[in-house]
Amino acid sequence: MIPEPTAWARSQLALRALVLLGPVAAVLAAAPAGHAPPWWLVGAVAALAGASAWEPDSPFGVAPFLVVLGWWAAALGDSPSGWVLAAATGLVVAHVAGVLASYGPATMPIDAATVRLWAGRGALVLLTAPVAWAVTRLLGDEPEQPGVWVLGVAAACVATVLATMALTGEEER
Repeated sequence: MIPEPTAWARSQLALRALVLLGPVAAVLAAAPAGHAPPWWLVGAVAALAGASAWEPDSPFGVAPFLVVLGWWAAALGDSPSGWVLAAATGLVVAHVAGVLASYGPATMPIDAATVRLWAGRGALVLLTAPVAWAVTRLLGDEPEQPGVWVLGVAAACVATVLATMALTGEEER
C-alpha cells in the first residue's frame, strides 16, 4: 500500500524532490552551453525522473539518466562545455538521493548519519568530474593514441580499488 503524501517523512519528500529535479536540471544545463533541449525532451526526463522519485528502488530509475546522457552526447559532440559539470552535479545528487530514498518506505525518515555517509560518497564521485573535464579540454585536439581507452579503464579500475580500500572501515577488513 502506498502511503498518502501527507504521511510521508519530510526527509523522504526532500530526497524524492532531488531525485526528480536532478535530471531535469542536468538536461536544462545544456541550454547555456548553446544546446537547449526541446520541451518534449525536458518533459520526458521529468516524467521518468518523477517515476523514479515515486519508486526510487525500481529498475526504471536509470532511464532519466540515460536520456540526459544521450542528449549531452548528441548535442555537444566533441566540444566539452563547462556546463557539463552542472549536469554531472545534478545527476550525482539525484542518484545519491535515490539511493537514500530507497532505504525504506516513504514514511520512514532517513537518519542524518546515513545522509552524511552518502553525501560524502557523492562528493568524492563529484571530484572526478572537473578532472575528467579538464583532461578532455587539454587533450581534445590531440590525435587519439592507440590503447588510450585500455589505459583509461585500467586507471579507473585501480582508482576504484584504491578508493574501496581507503573507504572500507577497519571492522570490515
